[in-house]
Amino acid sequence: SSLQVGILDVDLCGPSIPRMFRVQDNDVHQCDSGWVPVFVDQDKSISLMSIGFLLERPDDAVVWRGPKKNALIKQFVADVAWGDLDFLIVDTPPGTSDEHISTVEALRPYKPLGAILVTTPQAVSVGDVRRELTFCKKTGLRVLGIVENMSGFVCPHCSECTNIFSKGGGEELAKHAGVPFLGCVPLDPQLSQSLEEGRDFIQEFPKSSAFPALAHITQQILDGTSQQSS
Repeated sequence: SSLQVGILDVDLCGPSIPRMFRVQDNDVHQCDSGWVPVFVDQDKSISLMSIGFLLERPDDAVVWRGPKKNALIKQFVADVAWGDLDFLIVDTPPGTSDEHISTVEALRPYKPLGAILVTTPQAVSVGDVRRELTFCKKTGLRVLGIVENMSGFVCPHCSECTNIFSKGGGEELAKHAGVPFLGCVPLDPQLSQSLEEGRDFIQEFPKSSAFPALAHITQQILDGTSQQSS
């Protein structure tokens, strides 16, 4: 069955989600309920809101202090006409900055299901995500699981996997923290190309090495959230 999904891009200094969906030239409009999000598919099942739609030029820099960021994130949550959603996915920048605190506070009345943390295998990245685990614990936000991105490169000719950035850091962190490990996503030029050009990766590259990994992770998230909400 088709789900109604909203995507909220709160990476205010690097709003890249509109480009990934090839809707960066769209505008947002006002209605009686507030801002109307941009729909990225013909069925209007995926809606998107990003500061990228509000900039006069795509190269404009957002040089804001915390209070202004906080006010905009609250508006994105409360003053956007999201409609009846099955899921609202919030994309945040790395770290534990103003955007994260403001997002958690704005969503708290709606009882968010939790956070998905993404790391790469290297120790430096794992250390950063360990701090994000601490942030989630302090703010009372459940961790749905950890994903290890850029986890090896699968040769398109011989299917051999080369661990360019080592491997296993995300899984070890999940075990140490006692949270689910959702899976690994390998480096995939086809996935990168799809994101750069705003193409539908799942439809165009179903035989990609990243496809089963992403499908497995998605199903784990759906299973975990359905158990939590039931």
